[in-house]
Amino acid sequence: MKRVSLLLVVGAMLGATVSLSEASAAALQAASAPRARRQSVSAKPSKQAEKQPAQKQQEDCGCEASAPPGVLAFVNGVKVGVSDVFDPIKDKVQELQNQIVEARQRQLESLIGTKLFEAEAKRRGTTPEKLLERELAGKVKDPTEAEVQAFYEQNRSRIQGDFTEVRASIVGYIRDQRLSEETRKLAQRLGAGHVRVLVEKVTPPENAADRARLLATVNLQRITSGDVEDLLEPAAFSIQEQIYDLRKKQLDSAINNILLEQEANKKGTTPQALFESEVTAKMPKVTDEEIQKFYEENKASLARLLYQARGQIVDYLQQQIEIEAATVYSAQLRKGAKMQVFLKVPDPPVLKIAIDDQPWTGAENAPVTIVEFTDYECPSCGRTAPVLEELVKEYGDKVKLVVRDFPLPQHTHAFKAAVAAEAARAQGKYWEYAGLLFKNQKALEAENLKEYATQLGLDRTKFDQALESDKYSSNVNRDVQDGGLVGVDSTPTVFINGKRVRDKSAEGLRAAIEAALKPARRASK
Repeated sequence: MKRVSLLLVVGAMLGATVSLSEASAAALQAASAPRARRQSVSAKPSKQAEKQPAQKQQEDCGCEASAPPGVLAFVNGVKVGVSDVFDPIKDKVQELQNQIVEARQRQLESLIGTKLFEAEAKRRGTTPEKLLERELAGKVKDPTEAEVQAFYEQNRSRIQGDFTEVRASIVGYIRDQRLSEETRKLAQRLGAGHVRVLVEKVTPPENAADRARLLATVNLQRITSGDVEDLLEPAAFSIQEQIYDLRKKQLDSAINNILLEQEANKKGTTPQALFESEVTAKMPKVTDEEIQKFYEENKASLARLLYQARGQIVDYLQQQIEIEAATVYSAQLRKGAKMQVFLKVPDPPVLKIAIDDQPWTGAENAPVTIVEFTDYECPSCGRTAPVLEELVKEYGDKVKLVVRDFPLPQHTHAFKAAVAAEAARAQGKYWEYAGLLFKNQKALEAENLKEYATQLGLDRTKFDQALESDKYSSNVNRDVQDGGLVGVDSTPTVFINGKRVRDKSAEGLRAAIEAALKPARRASK
């Protein structure tokens, strides 16, 4: 069954963002669904939305408070200035910051649409998802291959990655734009005479009291500034992360250039000659076996024969080799360097994430709750699952792991696999079944899903009925919707006590768990 999520459909009303490569696209779309009042995990409520504009400007520097004025780093005594790093990327940063300004207006529109669809669904005695599925059925067509290729050519300068990498994203993007247009038309029909917008421009609240400012009413239901800011918070943080990543990449490049120049001076040569001798000359060439392997793993998205895609594959793989070699060499140069870096990693907001009626393991009342949004067809999720399993064992009664579904649109079997996992959970075999899914990520057809049920001794009649009906689709849709609310746009996405974790390695997750445990340990002393 093709799913229609209220979050994804109404979220499409937020419109296009600057670039397909930017994670904020999905994050901004995600901010449009109604909040579910269910059991959730979080630490103290976030105050991010209540900060004064002056505070926001100060934080926007991205520097530690203790940093010398105008300095981002010292490298073997050489100063790296803020302007040296920020000026070359100021237009990109401004572009990202403008997205939040624009998103406030679109967020108000999407909240209005959400309330309209909920009210109409209630009037018809159905759900908003089923209402939208019925009203939009047959009106949104997938783009043709020619349309996808044309979009790529027209926007190549703004898209990071070659066609094979971004094809699936382009298909989803074009479809979302068409979905957005049809959704807007429906909202306009439903909203006639029922909507009052009280502001021309949506601005952020100046203080906590200003969060109560009324922006609009829908069938006499109030939409306040606080409503917009609360739902915008994950998207705002996503933009902050992107700005940080841009700045860090630029800073790392500046540091590497300084180290390379210093090393070249020691050896009496030029930086370019040193790089060529130490990196370029030592890089291995792409082998036929690597080309074939890449082609087999990406055949579906390439949509071409090997001889047609070979040149593009070679360029891509060789580029990856060069990036890896340059990274290794820069790490060697940094080992003996004396460095101070003052760029500050943005602190994630604490978000409320529903955890009721979800598969969980560990200690029920543990001080640390890990929530993972996963996709059974996602290779990274397959690698993360055993890491989380080991951490739960390691921390015993201190940790609870909750898993939620977030099947990505480009993974054609992920949604059905998630439904199958729910069917297995109904028979008490969720963790065993999820383990089989992750071990067999390239075999998730319906018949495979049924075979795994047989392997675990499940009641096949009940399992097959659940898989072939809509019985658990709503569970998966709810997870997707709630994931969007907290800014999930990729998998795996992991939250620890409501804070999103950037580093999902065993070491990174362990560090996040330890940080989350500190308040509990202090309280016990």
